Amino acid sequence: MTTPDRAPPRRAPGPTAGDAGGPAPAWRLGALLACVGGVGALLAVVGDATAARSAAAQDWSPFVLVAGLLLVGLVAEQDGLFAAAGQRLARLAGSGTLLYAGAVVLVAVVTALLNLDTSVAFLTPVFVYTARERGGGEAPLLYGCLLLSNAGSLLLPGSNLTNLIVLGHLRLSGVGFLARMAPAWLAAVVVTAIVVGVIERRSLQAPVETQPGGGRPRSVLGVSAVVTVTVLVVTLRSPALPVLAVGVAVTAITAGRSAMATQQLGRALDVLGLPVLVGLFGSAVALGTLGRAWLAPAELLGHLNPWSTAAVAAIATVLVNNLPAASLLAARVPDHPYALLIGLNLGPNLFASGSLAWILWLRAARGAGARPSIAHASRLGAFAAPLSMAAALGALAFTGSR
Repeated sequence: MTTPDRAPPRRAPGPTAGDAGGPAPAWRLGALLACVGGVGALLAVVGDATAARSAAAQDWSPFVLVAGLLLVGLVAEQDGLFAAAGQRLARLAGSGTLLYAGAVVLVAVVTALLNLDTSVAFLTPVFVYTARERGGGEAPLLYGCLLLSNAGSLLLPGSNLTNLIVLGHLRLSGVGFLARMAPAWLAAVVVTAIVVGVIERRSLQAPVETQPGGGRPRSVLGVSAVVTVTVLVVTLRSPALPVLAVGVAVTAITAGRSAMATQQLGRALDVLGLPVLVGLFGSAVALGTLGRAWLAPAELLGHLNPWSTAAVAAIATVLVNNLPAASLLAARVPDHPYALLIGLNLGPNLFASGSLAWILWLRAARGAGARPSIAHASRLGAFAAPLSMAAALGALAFTGSR
């Protein structure tokens, strides 16, 4: 099926952690966040150096881990791993509904293994092109990728930076965390998928045309890196530095075998979006320091049940972003850490200020030629977030976790 406005498949430009619409907006946003984070961290050090060091010790590992996962994701994308998965999915799915179901599984797996930021950055363009190739509507895959990436980030410590910030108090291995959070993760993914599927059902019912063929990864490097970091995240209590080492190594190997090594390294830096990461880290340290010096957040959480804890965390993500919110609310040992994570991970589906994943999603979608609507995504999230949080909290209660 050929349509006049369908762009041919192409690989999207490298996603930037701070780009929401082009080089100028990306530069301004990154610079602004870096300045805010830098000033916040400086004030924290001046105000209470001991508390600032404690906050930094709690927060540095998640940011290092996500840097390593983004680099591994870049190599996997350049090896064609994500595109091959999308093409095979489009070839096997006989209807829009089956295609959407397969996309749900793919997003959930990539998010769990490689972090939600990797998922939205690299799967979003794959889904846009897949939908166009089949001639169906792209809305379920486009918006589902964002909402499901947030919802699917509860399974492993490395799936979301907030998991690692809160996990510092829990002393759990990756396997232990998985055992506690798997029912809540499954409930959140299923409910979010149903909400998006029901609201976007007309697009799913549009006639589609199956395309022949199916791509394969161009090398085993990306697959090997994904398998390696998965093992590290699941088995190690502190996988940040080993995962970063894998990311740097495979990026260097890819650059070494490329005829444009400088361009490859530049894209790696582009993917990392260092100004945004630095800004968020500084903000997290500042609020973590505040949470250690100011008892009010801990006292508030101490008087709340798991349901209220998740609600407060969700609101905090919209107000200050989920990473600084996690640092503030988990500065002291929380009474209901798993409920806190449900609010921190699912709350960002309410609005674009909730998580870094929104910025990456906007950048990747626009780079693929789509026109994502923050308003429409927020409307979907207004239904998906509270329902998925309720389902995840119900799963926690059923299993006896808090």
